[in-house]
Amino acid sequence: MQIKYLGRVDYASTLTAMQAFTARRTDGFEDELWICEHPPTFTEGLASQTTHLLRASDIPVVRTDRGGQITFHGPGQVVAYPLINLQAAGYFVKEYVFRLEEAVLRTLRAWGVTGHRIVGAPGIYVRLDDPHGHSQLPVATKNAPPNFAGLGKIAALGIKVSRHCSYHGLALNVAMDLAPFSQINPCGYAGLQTVDLSTIGVQVSLQEASQALSARLLTALSP
Repeated sequence: MQIKYLGRVDYASTLTAMQAFTARRTDGFEDELWICEHPPTFTEGLASQTTHLLRASDIPVVRTDRGGQITFHGPGQVVAYPLINLQAAGYFVKEYVFRLEEAVLRTLRAWGVTGHRIVGAPGIYVRLDDPHGHSQLPVATKNAPPNFAGLGKIAALGIKVSRHCSYHGLALNVAMDLAPFSQINPCGYAGLQTVDLSTIGVQVSLQEASQALSARLLTALSP
């Protein structure tokens, strides 16, 4: 897989480039991993509801073809777009999502942070009162809605698969202005708190976080 560090790039044009890459790729195409950062942008997934944007602002809103609902991208956030032929890699979408989340968990572990999965709510979460602790979350009650009490979301995930090929991906919050998250119901959940590494006391540059995440994605996404 070829890694491309794109720097800070416009969201809409990057989406168009991902779609074009996926549309023209054949079995001989090498998989790519795009690592970037976006200017402030709200993005809506296919399941987004207009009510989840709580108030208008000068931040652009882009409707996309990924799964999930509304989220925010901005400076200080590492965004990773794996462009992978899942059929050639040998795993299905459910396992692909698991591998993406595993890469984030391993990245956080490098700084002593314990990330958590929540059934039914893709992404990675940390305990706000003890982000470095290893205690497990309470076992979820069957058919109960996700319980975010005491948790902050540190990484969001939304993907699209077309002709067995993936695009879109995940975002890890490093050191960003979190205020725009208060203008939305993040990922469709009212009151869900969003955090970054800086908020929980981890000081790391965006470049270092980008390299750490991309290295673990390469490992986690290997066939």
